[in-house]
Amino acid sequence: MEHKLAVDEYCVMGNPVEHSKSPWIHARFAQLTGQTLHYGKRMVPLDGFAASLHAFIASANGFARGCNVTVPFKFEAFALAQHASARATLARAANTLSFSDDGIHADNTDGLGLVRDIELNAGVKLAGRNLLLLGAGGAAAGVLGPLLHTGAAGITVANRSLAKAQELVQRHAALATLTHTALLACALADVQGSFDVVINATSTSLSGESVQLPSGVLRRGALAYDLMYGPAAQGFLDWAHARGAQSRDGLGMLVEQAAEAFFIWRGVRPPSAQVLQELRAL
Repeated sequence: MEHKLAVDEYCVMGNPVEHSKSPWIHARFAQLTGQTLHYGKRMVPLDGFAASLHAFIASANGFARGCNVTVPFKFEAFALAQHASARATLARAANTLSFSDDGIHADNTDGLGLVRDIELNAGVKLAGRNLLLLGAGGAAAGVLGPLLHTGAAGITVANRSLAKAQELVQRHAALATLTHTALLACALADVQGSFDVVINATSTSLSGESVQLPSGVLRRGALAYDLMYGPAAQGFLDWAHARGAQSRDGLGMLVEQAAEAFFIWRGVRPPSAQVLQELRAL
């Protein structure tokens, strides 16, 4: 195949991964910025991330430059890297890997992508707001740090397992102190109060389950945001819409985190707003 002839190789790795729009997004970024690369997708066995990653690197014949990592391998991707950015280290999860002569470099662009989509694309400023973050897995870990940097007044992390929520909050406690943000943990069943922004970072959208939350959790005019996009996010968005909230899926986050990964890999910042508009029109 032609792309195997001295062309930089990238991919997205996950399980599931068939639905991923990342190959289209990065191909469009490359087209718009005059970059030459090939970006594919790889379905990874649940117990085979490390082997699959090294197989991808080997298969590219020296031209593997990086990959994106999606559920459920973000913690494992971070653990495999020899080098990590500050934001990946805080999250202990990586969605962006880069390859060089001195090893694998881990980064996490999820949180930056989420904040950019909410504040720039949706026009909702997070400073001074009270946020509810649902979940404490790799997705939630990746976005909590950047959410703290927005100047939010308070962030509550709610998870089915209280211990996991508490561990995530404890890891971010020093940053919360620096940003003067009230950071709390609770079990999903114990959520109390109402919030300006509710972010679903759980795996319920992928499994088709519903998130059980009190009816008053959304303030009037609140934003409900699901990190998933397409049909997977529809149940959560319908739940929010029925309660009078704004609802938004994670397609914009996907594009914005991809734009940051593209910048890390290529040193060129692509026109993410244009690509998001095109993607939504497909």
